[in-house]
Amino acid sequence: MQPILTLSAKRALLGGAAAAILLAFLWALWPKAVAVEIAEVDKGELLVTVDEEGKTRIKDVYTVSAPITGKVVRIMLEAGDDVKKEQSIIASIEPMAPPFLDVRALRELDAQIEAGKAALALTEAEVRQAAAELEFAESELRRAEELIRTKAIPERSLERARIDVDTRKAALARARANADVRRRELESTQARTTPPEDAWKGEVPAGCCVNVRAPISGKVLRVLQESERVVTVGTPLLEIGDPANLEIVVDLLSADAVKVREGAVGTLESWGGPPIKARVTRVEPAGFTKVSALGIEEQRVRTLLKLTETPPLALRLGHEYRVIAKIGVYQAPAALRVPIAALFRNKDQWSVFLADRGRARMVPIEIGQRNADFAEVLGGLAPGTAVVLHPSDRVASGTRIAPMRR
Repeated sequence: MQPILTLSAKRALLGGAAAAILLAFLWALWPKAVAVEIAEVDKGELLVTVDEEGKTRIKDVYTVSAPITGKVVRIMLEAGDDVKKEQSIIASIEPMAPPFLDVRALRELDAQIEAGKAALALTEAEVRQAAAELEFAESELRRAEELIRTKAIPERSLERARIDVDTRKAALARARANADVRRRELESTQARTTPPEDAWKGEVPAGCCVNVRAPISGKVLRVLQESERVVTVGTPLLEIGDPANLEIVVDLLSADAVKVREGAVGTLESWGGPPIKARVTRVEPAGFTKVSALGIEEQRVRTLLKLTETPPLALRLGHEYRVIAKIGVYQAPAALRVPIAALFRNKDQWSVFLADRGRARMVPIEIGQRNADFAEVLGGLAPGTAVVLHPSDRVASGTRIAPMRR
């Protein structure tokens, strides 16, 4: 025979079941602790750098230009070839062939040639006339010398005969010189009619060319005029530089450039090898406008760095290689540091969430210098304090938190 539950027992069982259901419902709705990353505020070195893309360049690049107008012979040097100062011939320049002449220019030259021939004939006639007059004056001088011995003529007549001979000699010399001038003018006019194919008759005279020699010892960086062609004076032929004399050029934003000082220490990264130490040698006083890839005009300042170490792999760096320069602007050996990931802005003040006995507590702090990883704490935090990293919108002051398992 089964026992029969009393009314009070039934009520107790129903009440217990209802209480269990209510507790399970409250447990399901009760907010769980938010899993967060925790880090501690510590003391350590804080280095603040200005990071910017730059490029290497040889400090003294010599652009060798054509010293004269002429035809440069094909340059056989290639980029990377070694040259020695005043020994290596880097280019040879030959005379140009004469230009083609049109019909009018040819007719003008023909007329000038005929005029030159006529002028030459005239001067040759003057030479013959002067020679005849000199011959007559010399005969008169000989007659006067014979007569002066017998005292038939006065001494004055002899002097006059001598002066007349000297005058006729000068006239003959003048006529001959004039004839030479006319002859050379005629030759010059005739030379202007030489066609291009008959300039050197297939041969270049010895000693006619100009050899351009290397101004410094180094390497050829770029050949600007490789093929044979006619160049004018001042035309760039090639560039030469010494790869050992290398510097780095970085175009900093003007807001970053004011923080950099000459002598600041930096490192070069992302060039294909380990970081290289460098030093700032100059921050140029004038800026310039540069348009970014997004089309934004930016004021940039050119900053120069010099390598302070040259590991073996760094010797492979050449002219206009890309690097990432990190220039130090602030360094503290034992600064109180808080991770950047813990910071957020609350109104106009920097704040963090402390991990205080399982709950988040927001506190405002004061920071100083900062880099990509840490910020310097000037007030509001003590060493060893646990802070929440990357706080989400689920974290507020008083929220239950639990360290995230890694």
